[in-house]
Amino acid sequence: MPTFYPGPSKVYPQVAQYAQEAVEQGIVSLNHRSAGFMDVVKETVRLLHEKLDIPADYHVALVSSATECWEIVAQSLTATSSLHPYGGAFGKKWMEYAHRIKPLLDPELADTLCVVQNETSNGTQVRMDTLTDFRREFSGLIAVDAVSSMAGLGFDWPLADVWFASVQKCFGLPAGLAVLVYSPDALKRAEIIGENDHYNSLLFIHENFAKFQTPYTPNGLGIYLLMRVLQHVPPIAEVDRRIRRQAADWYVFFEQELADSPWKLLIQNPVLRSDTVIAVAGSDTDIKAVKVAAQQAGITLGNGYGDWKTTTFRIANFPAIDDEEREQLKTFLRTYRP
Repeated sequence: MPTFYPGPSKVYPQVAQYAQEAVEQGIVSLNHRSAGFMDVVKETVRLLHEKLDIPADYHVALVSSATECWEIVAQSLTATSSLHPYGGAFGKKWMEYAHRIKPLLDPELADTLCVVQNETSNGTQVRMDTLTDFRREFSGLIAVDAVSSMAGLGFDWPLADVWFASVQKCFGLPAGLAVLVYSPDALKRAEIIGENDHYNSLLFIHENFAKFQTPYTPNGLGIYLLMRVLQHVPPIAEVDRRIRRQAADWYVFFEQELADSPWKLLIQNPVLRSDTVIAVAGSDTDIKAVKVAAQQAGITLGNGYGDWKTTTFRIANFPAIDDEEREQLKTFLRTYRP
């Protein structure tokens, strides 16, 4: 059944084979301090740098989730407090979570700027030129939640000090793992703060990943699957071109082919539209009905989220979703009548 749910979303079909390999070769039983497991971590980190074009001086670590990254940024990289310009549910959640750890007492003293690059809840996007403005105007660290865009879009990495994403979206993998990328300046900030009281303190994480180890027993299967997927995916520049082309095609489809349908794009300003999550608006009744009809046709649409839960459906435009599946959804939407 084709799924367009924006996370967890479709996994690459090869993942089943890779998981079988991991069991048959004993990867899932390796001690996380063993040479064999360290080789897997080392190759995974190398491939992340290569395939995502991450600068050589930026560090890479693997943790459990993007939510854990919120915690790491707040406890290990924020000395006073953080600012959170947001335009959707996940940006708001990150702000609330961070301020429980480091309350915002004086915005003028905030030393960390936290930005959701791709807001999965409503299909909006902060583009690189906006991050350029943030970098120019803000003197502290910049942390970017790129959960639904990393491995789908190319980034100008030096525009932020921290980038992170879970793997159940554009990486085309099962949930349970996240990629954390951080700059030399972020590491310096962590060293100045000196926070080392938690199992996921960045200093402890960095100390271990410098040896291609993890500070705790990790999701070994998830790391192996990430390594294997990275071996077969194209470089990010090629993926980026395809995803942006497909996004433009989706937006034209709704604005022109379905102009007389009950569906309207939630985000009217093209500059703000996401390239990886397309949010489509309609009445509560129409949205509920189309999701049921799609399911009966063998297609899973993404539910709405937060303030848009009952008035939108979302379409994932992730690399693992192929042309045939996209055409199947388009055919359904062309022929569907409420």
